[in-house]
Parts: sequence; C-alpha cells; structure tokens
Amino acid sequence: MFHKEGYKIIILSFFLTTAIVIFSDIYIENFYLRNGFQIFAILEFFFIIQFFRNPKRETVLNDNHVISSVDGKVVIVKKVYEKEYFKDERIQVSVFMSPLNVHVTRYPTSGIIKFSKYHPGKYLVAWLPKSSELNERTTVVIENKVFNEILYRQIAGAVARRIVNYAEIGKNIVQGNDSGFIKFGSRVDVFLPVDSNILVKVGDKVKGGLDIIAKK
Repeated sequence: MFHKEGYKIIILSFFLTTAIVIFSDIYIENFYLRNGFQIFAILEFFFIIQFFRNPKRETVLNDNHVISSVDGKVVIVKKVYEKEYFKDERIQVSVFMSPLNVHVTRYPTSGIIKFSKYHPGKYLVAWLPKSSELNERTTVVIENKVFNEILYRQIAGAVARRIVNYAEIGKNIVQGNDSGFIKFGSRVDVFLPVDSNILVKVGDKVKGGLDIIAKK
C-alpha cells in the first residue's frame, strides 16, 4: 500500500498525531480550539499516508512503447535541444505531479542504465520550463533496443526537498518497475528520439506504469 521511502515519515506522523490528539484532550479546555487542533493533526496524517501510497500497477511490457514514469498532468510536449547528455534535438514530454498524485517514479522502458547523475539545484515551481535545468534533479539514460537511448529526469519542485533515484549504471531494468521517488510535488521529463510517435498532448492526465506516451 505504501512506498518504503515513506515508512519513517508515516510512523513519526502517526505518533505525533496521536500525541497532539491526547494532549489537546487533556490540556485544552476550549471545545473549538481543542477540536481544531485534533482535526488538523488527523487531516495532516491522512495527507501524508495518501502521498506515500504505492498502488500496484500491472505494466504491459513492450519495447516499442514508452510509458509514463509517473502519475500527473502533461505540461510540455515539444522539440528541444537536450544539452546535458545527447547534445542534439529530442522530443520532451513533461509530466507534473501535484502533492495529491502518486509520487512513485517508474522506468519508462526496459533496458540497461547507461547514465545516472544527481544535480543539486534550486526549488522553482516544477511546471516552469526553467526547472528542468535549474532545480535539484537526477538524469537517467536507458539504452533500449527499439528507441536506442531514452533520457528521463526527476525534478524537485517548490515543496519537494528529496529525490530518491534507484537507477545504477550497468543495471538491467524492467519497464514499469520502481525507479525512485520524489517527495512532495515534482516533475518528470522524458526525452525521446525526434522520430517517436507521441501519443499525448499538453493537458492530458496520465498514470505511471500504465499509460503509453510514445511508440515506434
């Protein structure tokens, strides 16, 4: 039900919520103030456990398909110059995750990890185009036998303060499997060959591990 990256936070939040409810009941006499503290603490706990939910997804494996890595809304679909790794033109598809979305990151395709790098940076609002180059982020490249190489980038947002990346260079990975987590609001960019057949448009809502964003 819950992602392993959230276990400690969920446990701490549970004990903190319990303490607030108990101490409010004992020490706050005012009915409205006491109930306000208790309701706020309980709602905060439910927000945290829903944020770290990890629903099981049955990915249909297909090397001719690139699936969305995350749940969210497509905010960018355009041809860009990718200057970190490819140093040529690619099709960028970006999906923004609100704090209410599932934040598990999944491998968009099967293959071998050829590149994996962490970049410290700023915490601009994740839907801004500049965040792809200026925010804290990780860049991962997967070598796939159909698409050759695909790059995806986890980007921290204005609230996110920790990116977890499980991709290790040389590792064989499977499409749809867990590749990491971004805590509290973020974005994922995928950079595809220019001859890819893009199946999504700006404004579409997608689910990680299920929805196909491009095919050959």
